[in-house]
Amino acid sequence: MLIELKQNSSFLESANIDTIYFGGGTPSLLTADEISLFIDTIYKYYNISELKECTLEANPDDLNKEYIKSLRNTAINRLSIGVQSFRDEDLKFMKRAHTASQADYSIKASQDAGLSLLSIDLIYGIPGLSHKNWQHNIAAMQALSIPHFSAYSLTVEKDTALFHSINKKKTTNVDAVQAAEQLEILMHECVQLGYEQYEISNFALPGKHAIHNTNYWLGVPYLGIGPSAHSYNGNTRRWNIANNTIYATNITENNKIKVYEEETLTIYQQLNEYLMTSLRTMWGCDLNYIEKKWGIDIASKIKRSSILYIDRGQMFVENYLLKLTTKGKLFADSIASDMFIL
Repeated sequence: MLIELKQNSSFLESANIDTIYFGGGTPSLLTADEISLFIDTIYKYYNISELKECTLEANPDDLNKEYIKSLRNTAINRLSIGVQSFRDEDLKFMKRAHTASQADYSIKASQDAGLSLLSIDLIYGIPGLSHKNWQHNIAAMQALSIPHFSAYSLTVEKDTALFHSINKKKTTNVDAVQAAEQLEILMHECVQLGYEQYEISNFALPGKHAIHNTNYWLGVPYLGIGPSAHSYNGNTRRWNIANNTIYATNITENNKIKVYEEETLTIYQQLNEYLMTSLRTMWGCDLNYIEKKWGIDIASKIKRSSILYIDRGQMFVENYLLKLTTKGKLFADSIASDMFIL
């Protein structure tokens, strides 16, 4: 991965990088010295003079006091903790290694060590998770003074233990109606608690939006390093080999073998990607921006296609910005894909 960092320094050209994010897999298995080695390499080959946010994704069971203390000697200034639930029943169902008490401990220990820029993940739509218990999870999160969190519906990945268990009728499958209702509960509760839903899955107290997440949803270029990592520079999308062994074998100093595939996005692909990401945010889809970049005819066509969703109460227009209503957020991806310009 350090070799790949050196080789890809031109992908983002001379961009000022303001966020670093250690995510995917289990980066909290890295020691503080290994994290510093990555950061030192980034400093050497990239322009990060304007670095504002350096995040480490971590499992609750990895965050003991000694490890947290060691992180304070690195550039890490933010943690994203994979809590997923404050209920042991949910964690056992999802076959998580940590307990609810470990989740609670990891948050408090991080705060005590001065790492107050925290985010956690919560999962809804878990079979057996009642609406009352989902509200318990939201309240437990708020009681810990968490400034930012992400919430996702449980998805069943193919060939996982959960996938096979559901197929054999040993486990109840995910209920789409239950998941939708719990997202609606979340959106209602968060308004009461003062959180802004700045993207469908991301919530923050005012001024506490994750810079990294925001950049992604606003289409800012990014570089991903490692197996399965994705990169985007505004025109080109790149994705790495997923297999760890093939990745490690093929990446060499002389760069003779590519460890990635890539595609150059067409004008319409860039437009459709903008539609897909912008509609998920609180800032919405800017018709003025579309008109300037893709032309008045395209902007007019998108405006016309939005009428159906405005009539359904799923979308509204505010200062030439198309935004989803609470009802519309339940159908964000299908609405965006229906509005794609082909």
